[in-house]
Amino acid sequence: MNVENFDEIRPYEASEMKQAFNDLLNDRQFSLVLKGFAPWLPKAVRNGLLRLAFTGVKTPLDFQKRFMKPVVKWIIRKHTDGCRFDHSALKAGAGQRFTFVSNHRDIVLDSAFLDVMLIENGFPTTVEIGIGDNLLIYPWIKRLVRMNKAFTVRRGLTAHEMMRSSQLMSSYIHYAVTQKKENIWIAQREGRAKDSDDRTQESVLKMLAMGGDLKELNIVPLSITYEFDPCDYLKAQEMQQKRDNPAFKKSRQDDLDNMKTGIFGYKGRVIYRCGCPVNAWMDELADLPRKDFYAALAARMDREIHRSYEPMAVHYAALDMVTGESRFTDRYTSADKTRFEKYIDGQLKKVTIPNPDMDFLRHQMLLMYANPAKNRLEALRA
Repeated sequence: MNVENFDEIRPYEASEMKQAFNDLLNDRQFSLVLKGFAPWLPKAVRNGLLRLAFTGVKTPLDFQKRFMKPVVKWIIRKHTDGCRFDHSALKAGAGQRFTFVSNHRDIVLDSAFLDVMLIENGFPTTVEIGIGDNLLIYPWIKRLVRMNKAFTVRRGLTAHEMMRSSQLMSSYIHYAVTQKKENIWIAQREGRAKDSDDRTQESVLKMLAMGGDLKELNIVPLSITYEFDPCDYLKAQEMQQKRDNPAFKKSRQDDLDNMKTGIFGYKGRVIYRCGCPVNAWMDELADLPRKDFYAALAARMDREIHRSYEPMAVHYAALDMVTGESRFTDRYTSADKTRFEKYIDGQLKKVTIPNPDMDFLRHQMLLMYANPAKNRLEALRA
């Protein structure tokens, strides 16, 4: 296949970057966004500075290194207590690329943090990412993410449309890994697990297999651990809204609020850890019937992801608080628990929905922090 086969979903190619950048600067809504960051600068000066900074940028990777990496590193410095990457399970050879399949904590930062850590740890390139078209609510956002190595995942399709879209996306992922020599990042499921009980959807693995042999994708189960999730209260209130109204759906503004809160909220320590690549053990499942293969593959990947978590004091404190026991008091202090309780109280004060069920909301937030510790303990026993 050629890159033209994927025009409706792919990121920009190097030859398209200059025009895309010019179109971005000429977008009125994007200009208003820039004005918010530097209202004292005239538009011509802002654009002139950006054009100067764009000098020498020829590829999406150049763009990431020049524009996105400094922004993400600032977010790490300002809104985390450090971001660590353990890739000791990988044996990266020359020209080898990976498909990282991870639990999903943040709409924007899951892949952005990974990009920075790959570059800073000597990997030759970053990741191309799948992003739902429900988030591409303005033309400038779609243009910007395509410059940032994102391909489009279509949402809200009929069954027939979904089959075609999945086939196209899978073919593109195989093309990107084997022909373009790109890494891929994709979430283990559609949307975030609101309660942090992270499970790989078989449908994601079946989609990846549509475009060719799974082995050629070099799938790596990747675990993301946050000490604090700034979107925890937003997830909890969404769970109440769905409990009270099963037909509830988030608005575009809800998505924007989640993106903004996730980027600029406090996350504490953040840890990325790669599990054992699936090629090392996938042959063990080869004799299973097809209907059982994907369930077994998903379960094994979950075990790798759960084992790779690094739960912290807040997670073990939450687990004890959910169960009403004191099993893990050797893993947190009374000061840790007091700090966590104050944090939860502070987050609950941010809830804005009518008639908040505080007991329900508190329990759901505690589950978000308890489940990573619970799942890791169960995976280590397996």
